[in-house]
Amino acid sequence: MTDAYCKLEARFARLSRYAHLGAMAGWDQLTLMPSGGSEARAAAIAELQVLMHESLTDDATRGLLDDVAPSTLDDSQRANLREMKREVDDARVLPPSLVEAQSLAGARGERAWRRCRADNDWQGFLEPFREVVRLAREEATIRAEAAGCSRYEALLQKFEPGMSVAELDRLFADMRQWLPGLLQEVVEHQRATGDYTTPRGPFPQQDQQRLGQRMMDWLGFDFEHGRLDVSLHPFCGGVPEDVRLTTRYREDECFSSLMGIIHETGHARYEQNLPAALRGQPAGKARSMAVHESQSLSFEMQLGRSAAFLRCLRPWLVEQFGDQPAFEAANLVRLAQRVEPGLIRVDADEVSYPAHILLRYDIERALIEGDIEVEEIPGLWDEGMQRLLGLDTRGNYRDGCLQDIHWTDGAFGYFPTYSLGAMLAAQLMAAARRERPDLDERIAAGDPKPLLDWLKTNVWQQGSLYETDELIRRASGESLNPAHYQRHLRTRYLGR
Repeated sequence: MTDAYCKLEARFARLSRYAHLGAMAGWDQLTLMPSGGSEARAAAIAELQVLMHESLTDDATRGLLDDVAPSTLDDSQRANLREMKREVDDARVLPPSLVEAQSLAGARGERAWRRCRADNDWQGFLEPFREVVRLAREEATIRAEAAGCSRYEALLQKFEPGMSVAELDRLFADMRQWLPGLLQEVVEHQRATGDYTTPRGPFPQQDQQRLGQRMMDWLGFDFEHGRLDVSLHPFCGGVPEDVRLTTRYREDECFSSLMGIIHETGHARYEQNLPAALRGQPAGKARSMAVHESQSLSFEMQLGRSAAFLRCLRPWLVEQFGDQPAFEAANLVRLAQRVEPGLIRVDADEVSYPAHILLRYDIERALIEGDIEVEEIPGLWDEGMQRLLGLDTRGNYRDGCLQDIHWTDGAFGYFPTYSLGAMLAAQLMAAARRERPDLDERIAAGDPKPLLDWLKTNVWQQGSLYETDELIRRASGESLNPAHYQRHLRTRYLGR
């Protein structure tokens, strides 16, 4: 190992500590911070972002990268060097002024979104959102010119390195072919095979929180290195040593908060089990957002809506809320696997969920490429929801184009990773079942450890030692294969 490499490790360890502070400030901004602190917090976070950007892109860092001879490193160090170079190259194309402007605009956009969503006020959101979009397009143009790709693809690769728009379009075109027919077939099948009973509340928030924390413990969450809180939009943040989860509660029902907690716990377990030997280094980070979403969806959809898991859940529900017909095992399965197109993405069933992503992908790609302007989004949203899910969203911005937080701070290119993650989750679960044929029986008996251990070994502890395709091939025996996803949906919802 050369002196230059040791110096690089020290630099990236320092950057990791800066990111730790930024993550905590960001978590507080979305959970506990009083509204009067928003401007000062936005300025502080923007200052930290610029400091990190300048440290990552200065000539000394580039010089150290040039001085390292890969032949002097072992395999994990070479992987770390590869990821160091990727982070530096990714950052160097952007001027510090743009980094600062985007951080400030994103904070203002998020603040406006909170207010405007509550008031169903799309017009009030337009002014701050226009600035977010303007800066995102500026970033996309700079990145596209440097990478020789389209503007949208340049942003997509921030979240999913190596993924092209052409490949994404191929995957999504296939899904557009079979999804509408499958959705209709499942709805008709369920209509013919019986109804379900809805649980009767109220369900006090403190009881839901206790149930959620019990579930997190069952899933192996380490409460000495993380916590659960409340926010307007559920998320998982923080750092591996201190993972912060949030959910939101409704006292008239108890499943949306629980499924949100299970989803975010999937993210959290990934973060808490990244390779400790590479902590603070680029190769020690999660591989990509599609891989990250594959873990949350492995927990929420593959596990959380399975009959085996719901068998375990029943006594916990009875203990927490009292017995009622809705908590009977067969009804819980019908309830959790009910396919019923709805307005809200985060509450969507497993079959209609991809339609929400296709809608957002089509709109955000056109927006970044300059084919549409922000004023056109509600009309396109209404048309897309009617076409994809048969739902009328006219005038309902709160449950329409204002429902998600992602666009408020310029996270364009993120939404496709949810469907990519769902495909990967189905593929990884199929691989886990091949290696552990008794997996579902163990889960039904109250033991998720075989699944958790498999994910830990094959995904979590691999960090970014391998690029995404190699990681998935090592875990499952093949590259991303969307046939696993379609097969999973047909098997679970149609029995074939």
